[in-house]
Amino acid sequence: MSIKNSELILNSDGSIYHLGLKPLDISNNIIFVGDQNRVGEVTKHFECIEFESQNREFKTQTGIYKGKRLSVISTGIGSDNIDIVLNELDALVNIDFKTREIKTNKTILSIVRIGTSGALQPNIAIDSFVLSTYGMDINGMLQSYNIENIKNDKIEKAFIKHTKWSPKKPYPVIVTNSKRLETILSSNLTLKGMTATCGGFYGPQGRVLRLKLQDDSLNHKMDSFDYDGLKVTNFEMETSAIYGLSKLLGHEACSMNAILANRAIGTFSKNPQKTIDKLIKYTLNKLIS
Repeated sequence: MSIKNSELILNSDGSIYHLGLKPLDISNNIIFVGDQNRVGEVTKHFECIEFESQNREFKTQTGIYKGKRLSVISTGIGSDNIDIVLNELDALVNIDFKTREIKTNKTILSIVRIGTSGALQPNIAIDSFVLSTYGMDINGMLQSYNIENIKNDKIEKAFIKHTKWSPKKPYPVIVTNSKRLETILSSNLTLKGMTATCGGFYGPQGRVLRLKLQDDSLNHKMDSFDYDGLKVTNFEMETSAIYGLSKLLGHEACSMNAILANRAIGTFSKNPQKTIDKLIKYTLNKLIS
């Protein structure tokens, strides 16, 4: 059945609406970064760049790193942007743009996020790397989809009980990563844990400038949560959306976090760019191993 023009929106040149990309513009192996300026920080290590484009905050470069074709895409900030990026990437590989029909044989994308984050546990060192074994959606985006087959009810209920989660807030949804990618990206340099994905940078992550919080003890409740050794290690704004949509669409995803802040003890990296560069190099070399 053909998908309506209002649902699958294509530009006049045949590219997908927001990303401005055509199917052959991307690799099946994709790196997400938030900041459009960070795309070049990744691809400066490539032997060559064969394609690049930008529409709004969505910048894409596709090229070769040590013989492997990779695409690097900036998503901007937040789960709402991930909703756009992942749905449109899936459309590029799994919908025929001429017939507007879903393909019978599906393509699986391999997606790795390289991002920055703040730690919740006091023992997580500044400038370390956290690999997200789980993403926890506390912003509500995933609730728009049929998520019953991808969520982890027991962990979610334990978290709600422990934190006395407000029923006025979105119900937490917890989704696992790709275990294949986790195996590839793991080493003694990576810590592991559950990443909480928030709907904002300030209040939703417990930061106070001039506005009071709904629950000013929530961060402590979160960092003290322990489910059979699984703890909430860090805050950011994209991981759970990447994990949830990837699971629903049949893709593989894993999130790598450069820890620039420790919220529990109030510290921040003295050289954040150096830490980000190290994580970029680490991730690239793991992906081609």
